[in-house]
Amino acid sequence: MPAERPGQQVSSRSEVDAFLETVRARPARPGGARRGRLIFALDATASRKPTWDRACHIQAEMFHETATLGGLDVQLVFYRGFRECKSSKWHSDPDALGRVMTGVACLGGQTQIGKVLSHAKAETGRDKVDALIFVGDAFEEDIDAVCHVAGELGVLGVPVFVFHEGGDPIAADAFRQIARLTQGAYCPFDLSSADRLKDLLAAVAVYAAGGRKALADFGAKRGEAVKLLTSQMRR
Repeated sequence: MPAERPGQQVSSRSEVDAFLETVRARPARPGGARRGRLIFALDATASRKPTWDRACHIQAEMFHETATLGGLDVQLVFYRGFRECKSSKWHSDPDALGRVMTGVACLGGQTQIGKVLSHAKAETGRDKVDALIFVGDAFEEDIDAVCHVAGELGVLGVPVFVFHEGGDPIAADAFRQIARLTQGAYCPFDLSSADRLKDLLAAVAVYAAGGRKALADFGAKRGEAVKLLTSQMRR
């Protein structure tokens, strides 16, 4: 895994704007009483520990912002160590999900993003998944095989929103392809932009719970950082 480096790439305003514009361009989610379903997937290999700890603190924001939209069910998926890729049960309570996350220790290992996407495909076959968030810093797999599964998710209407920590160019290329194939979006970040990451995670959760209109309302309340996510999806 690439180590965190001083001077890592931070999301520029134009990149964040494009990311938010992408989310707003998503088709409206069908209405009704059904709760939104979001998979929150994270790389839990050794280099990810600082961001994992931060994610434990900010994940509750996703639930908080969707409470008035009928609620959100979130499933944690993570990989670490030697071929270990696990998923939690679906949670509607941020405290319960937080307890699961704080019980996970990061371990060195290679990426397993293909397994994450295959899991999301299986889950949406059982009950529609409205979005998948993935946070990671590296890509060490067969790009063609992973893109094949990403394309299948795109056909199923499950957008993947990729948050890329660091500036690894191989990961950046793979993550952009995954986002494009699923009609999702890609956004780089580092720990210095954690507040912006919190807003962006909440924005995707709002989309998953309430669709495009709910996201537009959220962006109007939250201001500049969240008024920006849609050109990528339009393409």
